[in-house]
Amino acid sequence: MSAARPLRLLQPDEAAPVRLLREAGRSDYVLTADHAGRAIPRCLGTLGVPESERARHIAWDIGIAGVTERLSAALDATAVFQTYSRLVIDCNRGHGVDSSIPVVSEATEIPGNRGLSAEARAARHRDIFDPYHAQIRAVLDARAREGRRTLLVAMHSFTPVFLGAARSMHAGVLYNRDRRLATILLDLLRREGDLEVGDNAPYSVSDETDYTIPVHGERRGLPHVELEIRQDLIADDAGQAAWAARLTRLLGAAQAELAKMGA
Repeated sequence: MSAARPLRLLQPDEAAPVRLLREAGRSDYVLTADHAGRAIPRCLGTLGVPESERARHIAWDIGIAGVTERLSAALDATAVFQTYSRLVIDCNRGHGVDSSIPVVSEATEIPGNRGLSAEARAARHRDIFDPYHAQIRAVLDARAREGRRTLLVAMHSFTPVFLGAARSMHAGVLYNRDRRLATILLDLLRREGDLEVGDNAPYSVSDETDYTIPVHGERRGLPHVELEIRQDLIADDAGQAAWAARLTRLLGAAQAELAKMGA
């Protein structure tokens, strides 16, 4: 008897789970966007979540794709984007973490994530999570073989109100064990004079709450940072362009500072 075919999450006419820009980019920077998209595989319907909720931050990082696309172009930097909603599977969470496939996000129930079989969970990892991180690995491996310097920047955005509490900060600089790039960029952002910038706020990086930085940055010993931008500042084209221009300038300055340090 032949083995049963594995559950197929994505059909051939559906969007690929990963999008790559400027594979041959000349910049030292590599950008990632774990929560860039909000697509849901056709076979999962709406996950039982109304459109009003699927348009919110619980489903994706609003505005970050536009900022990252512009930043990639300005820096000539390779960028890797996740296409599918974090409600399907969060590509910045490790396997087995409760928030990887959430049954509740903030205060919103996700009925389509309740009672999943081991096979259903494995399909989400295999068809969405794994290809995304395989692409990041491929980019970083190729650069390592070529002897290229790499600075990893994980791009994210955060909601201006979380569980009823307003957030006044404009951006956050996140890190865990390695502060090299984060310390420089935090200082540069604060020197702008018009920004309130969080130091490991509104979130912080850890092995339990993150995947991209611990796995692709820390384990490889690459200088890295996770950046958070408040979503109302990048919800439209003008805001995305302004932040991309600001970060182009500041990341260039940070790169120069790192070089002076020999990092």
